[in-house]
Amino acid sequence: MSASAQLTLVIGGAGTTGRRVVDRLTALGRPVRVGSRSGHPPFVWEDPATWKPALVGIDRVYIVHPDPFHPDYAEQIGALARAAADCGTRRLVLLSGRGHSVSQDSEENIKVPGVEWTVVRAGWFNQNFSEAFFLDAIRAGELALPAGDWTEGFVDADDIADVAVAALTEDRHHGKTYELSGPRLMSFADIAAELSAATGRQITYTALVPESTSGNAPDFGEVFASDPTAPHRQLAHGVQEALGRDPKDFSQYAKQTAATGIWNA
Repeated sequence: MSASAQLTLVIGGAGTTGRRVVDRLTALGRPVRVGSRSGHPPFVWEDPATWKPALVGIDRVYIVHPDPFHPDYAEQIGALARAAADCGTRRLVLLSGRGHSVSQDSEENIKVPGVEWTVVRAGWFNQNFSEAFFLDAIRAGELALPAGDWTEGFVDADDIADVAVAALTEDRHHGKTYELSGPRLMSFADIAAELSAATGRQITYTALVPESTSGNAPDFGEVFASDPTAPHRQLAHGVQEALGRDPKDFSQYAKQTAATGIWNA
């Protein structure tokens, strides 16, 4: 099958990494089907009857689940993998998480007979501060979280997308798990300092006790508590292993994003 005929289903194709994967595949001349509620045909995680119609004619799939804390997360990933195999899909690339046992279960569940697989395992994204739940806090000038001594090797969504596209389009990534991080571990105080420097505004980090976030959505007290490995997280080298280059540093992301003016809105 020629590359131009290898149709890729990008589940979560409107999301942070998914839309970047769609853009990159399209730029390479690769045909793409976006897997979403508004897709044609639609793909809905909660409705398995939509899965096979979306998988018809699909050669490879990029899998992003919207809720890794969903009680049926790993089971849904496995059921999707089996449905893809039944439809003749040849390759699966899963976006997984670092430090969660349920993520490890989902990784095992994509390893179905006759299908090539790659796991892209990532922690927290740089884009959490510009495209997700921390955006309003940065605009307001205060990042208040019950993070304690929590640190993370924040990874850029562009790097995740580049690794995913390599796994989708190249033949050397089958059977590999790429664990990704940025080039340094950072605390939220470090993040506030970097964003202050990039924006020219004072952005502070306030350490909260977990109870002070009770009732908020998401409940970050529970999020941090559910990932006990994070305070002792090590840097990972999946970007280098998959792409042969270093990952983007947070300071570069911060400067590029500040130039768009999004944090000044």
